Amino acid sequence: MQELWYTRAPEPTATGIAADLGWLDDEFAPEGIAVRPFRETTGLDGHAGGPLRTLLHESGNVPALWARSRGASSRLVALAWAETPQVILTRAHVTIREPEDLRGRRLGLPLRPDVPVDVERATALRGLRNALWAGGLTLNDVHLIDVPVTPGAAAPELDALARGEVDAVYVGNAAVLHAAETRGLPVAIDLGVHPDKRVRVNDATLRLITVDQLLLDIRPDVVARFLRVLLDAADWAAAYPRQAVLLAGENDDGAPGRRTPPQRTPGSGWDAPPPGLADLRVDLSAERLGLLAEQERFLRSHGFLESAVDVHGWADDTALAAAHAGRRSYQEQTV
Repeated sequence: MQELWYTRAPEPTATGIAADLGWLDDEFAPEGIAVRPFRETTGLDGHAGGPLRTLLHESGNVPALWARSRGASSRLVALAWAETPQVILTRAHVTIREPEDLRGRRLGLPLRPDVPVDVERATALRGLRNALWAGGLTLNDVHLIDVPVTPGAAAPELDALARGEVDAVYVGNAAVLHAAETRGLPVAIDLGVHPDKRVRVNDATLRLITVDQLLLDIRPDVVARFLRVLLDAADWAAAYPRQAVLLAGENDDGAPGRRTPPQRTPGSGWDAPPPGLADLRVDLSAERLGLLAEQERFLRSHGFLESAVDVHGWADDTALAAAHAGRRSYQEQTV
């Protein structure tokens, strides 16, 4: 084995922090394994396995579930949670302040008919459904208006909102939210601060770490060691939250790099984490698996999955268990 590939998200994650601190290189370079970031340029091939059988893939849950529903030979080895901006936008002079105010409104929904799976539509539909659920409503209580998206178009849902074609839209992207602010489109409902995770769960919040079954079968030790480094990175981020945010901001283009951090073992100086960095740990907890199973049912019921995905059967906790055991062994050796 000569190369190990990984994907990363633009927001702070354990994978990104471990890569930026150089810990992935430290773990695998001594045995001649080069760890490289993988930037997908061929659509969703990476989610379905693609040409890289040694890829540890951290992604949103929609494309990963879609690929699995089509028979991808992936295994779910860990789940992560990332807080992202999630708001319902409206227009000035439109009175929407609470989820209950959405009743009877026209809600814009992006539509990309030329893609294998419309991730943005699935995300927007789930966000709107979450907002309605928080107010005791359902999708049957509103009018969903398709907003066609043409290649190269920038946030057409904002255009539809500004023109008065719809009354509200869901936005779960910081760049689009900033564009809305510059256009004077106010936030009506902030889902990101809702205390119930069931209102905040969406494609980007509940992230999946998947590997090809072949890699897990042939080199389970590599998968376990990769996860062990992520566990260490999550602990470091909890100990140094502001440094973690700065680290992600300095290297948000996905390029590999090494920074000069505090020591790997969390030390003194714990501080309240900034928004969006409350918890970067990876696990396969019953809570997260339950949220993923509910997301799978939602996506399947709205036609985004070709077949059912048994989330619990898809998950394999052997590598994560070995990662925890490896950490305990390392800690015992250094005491």
